[in-house]
Amino acid sequence: SGPSAPSPGERFLQVIDLPANMAACRLLTRDRAAQLLSNIDTILTDCDGVLWQGSEAISGAAKTIAKLREMGKRVLFVTNNSTKSRLSYVEKLTKLGFEAHEDEVYGTAYIAALYLKNIAKVTGKVYMVGNTEMAKELDLQGISYTGVGPDPIEGTVADWKTLPLDPEVTTVLVGFDEHLSYTKMIRAASYLSDENIQFVATNTDERLPLENGRVIPGTGCILAGVRMAAAREPVILGKPSKLMFEIMKERYDLDPDRTMMIGDNLKTDIALGHNCGLTTLLVLTGISSLDEARHMQASNSIEHQKRVPHYYLPGLRELSELL
Repeated sequence: SGPSAPSPGERFLQVIDLPANMAACRLLTRDRAAQLLSNIDTILTDCDGVLWQGSEAISGAAKTIAKLREMGKRVLFVTNNSTKSRLSYVEKLTKLGFEAHEDEVYGTAYIAALYLKNIAKVTGKVYMVGNTEMAKELDLQGISYTGVGPDPIEGTVADWKTLPLDPEVTTVLVGFDEHLSYTKMIRAASYLSDENIQFVATNTDERLPLENGRVIPGTGCILAGVRMAAAREPVILGKPSKLMFEIMKERYDLDPDRTMMIGDNLKTDIALGHNCGLTTLLVLTGISSLDEARHMQASNSIEHQKRVPHYYLPGLRELSELL
């Protein structure tokens, strides 16, 4: 008899052209780990929710990173957090027991400074809805900026209509800003009413990984307000944008086929891996759960399929035990 007809599911995948090598979301076993790591040269790892939670290192994470280095793997720290410069990250990593060097840290504060200088080629000033650590990275690249620090709202609508704007501003950069205010949103949106003003954002993360029932809103919440007020879409630099990986790839001549992304967030870490052709490992010590990964896996959405990891583990400690 001839070949059997494709199932409805198979026909659907053919119609919407989902990739044949969709990630399987498999538990990483000892045998799989040995085979996997023999074909990997570079490990990209997220930080919050993978290496630490808050100010506490996740048990076994430092040992795993050290073991990967002993095996000759290059380790790069890749984070969407814009509240720390590379130097601040190295200080935190070292304090928590991780070996780290400044040129191994790729945070969105640093990526933003590189992008503005080398790709956007900014002239004039940057209006920054951001923080002092982002400012440090702009300083290192020789970029002028304004807007850092408190800018509280005063007066009434009549006053807000005439808020002074700096004529030297050519770019608006949005990152994490603990001093976010209505005034800052007015200024950012007003600058962006000029279509010649560039609009750049560090990342879109909605919240920080916490377990105690508290919610700390992330940069995505700040960006949503500016984006809506400005009625414009920004260039987004952080994960899952390819841009972050392209900068690292150029610096280290990385081979995507021999690079693995370890993360706790399906929408950012795992999606970055898929966007860039990397192997992905989800650890369950942060934002995303295995149930969420399985839900994405069962979805017919291409965007959801991009968030399915190739492998998962309870945490980095378990990876060390497999090596």
